[in-house]
Amino acid sequence: MAIIKYAPFSGFDPFPGLKAFEDTMNRLFVEPNGRPWVPPVDIRETENELVVKADIPDVKFEDIDVQLENGTLTVKGERHFEKETEESKVKGGWHRVERSYGHFERVFTLPDTVNPEGVKADYKNGTLTITLPKKEIAKPRQVKVQVSNN
Repeated sequence: MAIIKYAPFSGFDPFPGLKAFEDTMNRLFVEPNGRPWVPPVDIRETENELVVKADIPDVKFEDIDVQLENGTLTVKGERHFEKETEESKVKGGWHRVERSYGHFERVFTLPDTVNPEGVKADYKNGTLTITLPKKEIAKPRQVKVQVSNN
């Protein structure tokens, strides 16, 4: 059974619109293109494992960090904006920049059934695949029950 910390005022906000306004303003001035970059993620469960797939194209392998600690999976990294050089200025400039750049971070709470030993990560063609094996006790099993006829 999980222990839940009692925090009676954790959800109380006397000025509900102020936080949303602050977040929007911070994004405008901090994030490139005025919007944060959050890579899309798919999570699939099989009989033996959880598989997390994140689309992070144009991110170098060295710029990706995957951590598993205290039942929390953290995936973070950075996609760098292509810097203009003198040669690219002569050839032409940008017509449109729609993709987001900069730092990203995704955090997932994992169930107790995940075995932290044997976690694997693979990065291929812009997709990061993290395989989280389940503990043996969490895997489904079939038990044959004998029924007697009276």
